[in-house]
Amino acid sequence: MLLVAGAVYLGCIVSPPSLMDDVDAVQAQIARNMLSSGDWVTARLDGVVYLEKAPLIYWTMAAGYAIFGVRDWVARIPVALSAIALCLLTAAFGLWAFGKRAGFYAGLCMATCIGLFLFTRVLIPDVMLTFTVALGMWAFLRALDEDEPHPRFWAFVLAANLGLGLLLKSLIGVLFPLAAGVIYLWITHQLFSATTWRKLHPLSGSLIILIIAAPWHILATLRSPPYFAFTLHSGPGQYHGFLWFFFINEQLLRFLNLRYPRDYNTVPRLYFWLLHLVWLFPWSVYLPAIAKLSFKPTDRAGRTRLLALCLTGFVLIFFTFSTTQEYYSMPCYPALALLLGSAMAMGGNWIKRGTRALAVIAAGAGLITLALFFLTRNLPAPGDISQALSQHPGAYKLSLGHMQDLTLGSFAYLRMPLLVAAIAFCIGALAIWKFGSQRAFLAAALMMVLFFHAARMAMAVFDPFMSSRPLAEALLKSPDGTLIIDHHYYTFSSIFFYMNRTALLRNGRFFNLEYGAYAPGAPDVFIDDSQFKNLWLKPERSYIVAKQSVVPQLESMVGAADLNLVAESGGKVVLTNHPISISRVETPKTAAVF
Repeated sequence: MLLVAGAVYLGCIVSPPSLMDDVDAVQAQIARNMLSSGDWVTARLDGVVYLEKAPLIYWTMAAGYAIFGVRDWVARIPVALSAIALCLLTAAFGLWAFGKRAGFYAGLCMATCIGLFLFTRVLIPDVMLTFTVALGMWAFLRALDEDEPHPRFWAFVLAANLGLGLLLKSLIGVLFPLAAGVIYLWITHQLFSATTWRKLHPLSGSLIILIIAAPWHILATLRSPPYFAFTLHSGPGQYHGFLWFFFINEQLLRFLNLRYPRDYNTVPRLYFWLLHLVWLFPWSVYLPAIAKLSFKPTDRAGRTRLLALCLTGFVLIFFTFSTTQEYYSMPCYPALALLLGSAMAMGGNWIKRGTRALAVIAAGAGLITLALFFLTRNLPAPGDISQALSQHPGAYKLSLGHMQDLTLGSFAYLRMPLLVAAIAFCIGALAIWKFGSQRAFLAAALMMVLFFHAARMAMAVFDPFMSSRPLAEALLKSPDGTLIIDHHYYTFSSIFFYMNRTALLRNGRFFNLEYGAYAPGAPDVFIDDSQFKNLWLKPERSYIVAKQSVVPQLESMVGAADLNLVAESGGKVVLTNHPISISRVETPKTAAVF
């Protein structure tokens, strides 16, 4: 079953028809720029230094490009493989701690929960971080285990994962496992034990962490001076170098919700906690059964449960007092999966109640999806789904902000995914109710496998809205000209990926590129309305990629007669200042990336 779930992840995350979204392409293009330039230290977008993130995810994507070529599906391989590895690791951890059955259930929970599937559809390093945290926690317990034949090896595995965590998500890659470990040692009265620290080898472990993580941090600091700045304030036009931005602005001030520029929103705290019932579905119905488990550290199982509780509690409380997105708590998913797997293997009344509740919830979900299918069966679905979506731009700084754009009319474009999801839920509900035992777990897992395929089909329908690849292909077939991107790099980042070129950014000096725009030697790629108008009215050809809603604004500046449509897709358009005759259309000058 775990291999089936792994195949689902690899197929759903990597396979066509999914295109590179206008968020994913940011990470994918950074990796491409690193590979082509040979600069594996400083990330750049459109030539502008991008100092926000640690580099390991870029390096893994660039390595994939070097092996398989620059393709959109290649960029997704590191995340897909990390998701599969995380599921197998959770199962192996559970097997070591609780036995074969509980380990299998823990891996099953990890492999088929909604959160892991949903948040590995985008190119973020959180699943890779989650793997390092989970492996670090297992290594921590094994280094302390009295029956472990190779405790020193596991102490070094812990240190190596802390170093990799620094290169994936910076300080939280170290903070989460260290905090959970310290809390665990304090509860078990081992925090001040000399024997404990001898087993963990903190000095040699620190050396391993430095060997892995220090070189990049040092080089990045040296290449983006000034080296030292201690201010807690930043604003428009201010540049304090890499070290200040990466550690103080991006981490300390972000935690305090004082980061500038503020290019993010935060999920309300109550929703952040309650949404875990969704992210862990269908297995969240068994969460009450965890209360019946023993957390006494008298055996391997009890120690594992206690450590899982320490990690989960610290992560959730940490983000309760910080800014947060929906996926930030992913590092505690394996810990919760271990607790769930242990409870499911033990059985009991709460497991039986949870199974009955799951059957009812699945039946309700099946009825809702069937109702949506029938309500939209006669609704027209012209063009692409962007025509039926509402707009809530204020929500787009959240990971799932676009979910608010859905309307009843938009479900007309999703009839086949709705039907497949309805079948999955209805059959799953019947099987879960009929079995009412541990075989119901397998039925629930198979239900989720089918549902994930329905979700993949639905996500493919959103490709024209989420990706700009059709516009990039039209530009590649058009005559040469100056390319202008309207407003924000992120909005049309797949244009850069599929064309592999730079562009001017109209009114784009804000959010993610604002800080780098004021770095010494920053490229002059930012233009204002006056510069755009002067450029557009010249005899040389220019193109602009913009949302359809911006067209009236452009018409007021340069006139409708000088805006000639080249292509439109997903609520976005390509316009040029001079008409293009059919006979002048050329073959692509840069091969599109498939």
